[in-house]
Amino acid sequence: MGQILPLDRELKFGVTAGVSNREQAKRLVDSITAWGYDSLWTGDHVAFTGPIPDPLTLLSYLSALNPNLIYGTSVYLLALRHPSTVAKMVATLDRLMGAGHFIFGVGVGGEFPREFEACGVPVRQRGGRTNEAIQVMRRLWTEPKVEHRGKYFSFGEVSMEPKPATPGGPPIWIGGRAEAAMKRAATLGDGWMPYVVTPKRYAEGLEFIAQEAARAGRTVERFGTSLFLFVTLGPSYEQALDVAAELLSKRYAMDFREPARRYAAMGRPADVAERIAEFIKAGVRHVGVDLICHPRDRDEQLEQLGKEVIPLLRK
Repeated sequence: MGQILPLDRELKFGVTAGVSNREQAKRLVDSITAWGYDSLWTGDHVAFTGPIPDPLTLLSYLSALNPNLIYGTSVYLLALRHPSTVAKMVATLDRLMGAGHFIFGVGVGGEFPREFEACGVPVRQRGGRTNEAIQVMRRLWTEPKVEHRGKYFSFGEVSMEPKPATPGGPPIWIGGRAEAAMKRAATLGDGWMPYVVTPKRYAEGLEFIAQEAARAGRTVERFGTSLFLFVTLGPSYEQALDVAAELLSKRYAMDFREPARRYAAMGRPADVAERIAEFIKAGVRHVGVDLICHPRDRDEQLEQLGKEVIPLLRK
């Protein structure tokens, strides 16, 4: 590798927060804290094929239940909103959580075009809007007064106070595995958080990002590396694969058995740890668990991961 990104040394493990009421939220936070996880993450859609809460509102509530965890969006569809209002909400959230407790994961979405229509945003503009919005937010978080005249956003001089608790604003990690997403991570992001990649693809992605950052003349002092990984525990690899293939095929409306083999971590705790270790070797430092199992098994599998898989990797 010609260029090397400054990766974190410490490993962290997180889970997605699939909750819809206060009882579920409290039980989840109490449980993952006891089981050794470090973070909670939420996805984002304004409108989707199923129910999904507003991520920033949910994270604000969750963080009050345990202020010691790390919280993040995976990922926030920034192009659907105006960057000035998002900058204000994120700055407030960062101050409430305290410096270092919030990671702003950002993506472009696009798989559900009707939500872009509902927000009055052309879906084909999502990449350009996201790039410009990131720059606007960083200025609002750091500069005393900001005037912006861009392709997608334009406003006169304003001052946004108070600033975030995290100096410069919370880290912005870029979601996506396409070349445009990796270029965004290289030039505008503080980290990279792709989805559905192999360890080899992950390592190649980091090398590409490092090269693009160097080409842009950017000095990166710290770079976060995350991956949200399909995980299914079972008595054997094949039994876990059966469950993962069934559920992922329903989620994506296609036969997902072979993609599950390629992208997921499945089987007994030792099998899952071995697969995750391949990603760690490739550069992942923050493992996000996308647990693929029947709802009745979710708590049991999260506990088993925390007690039997994470300790193997922390060693």
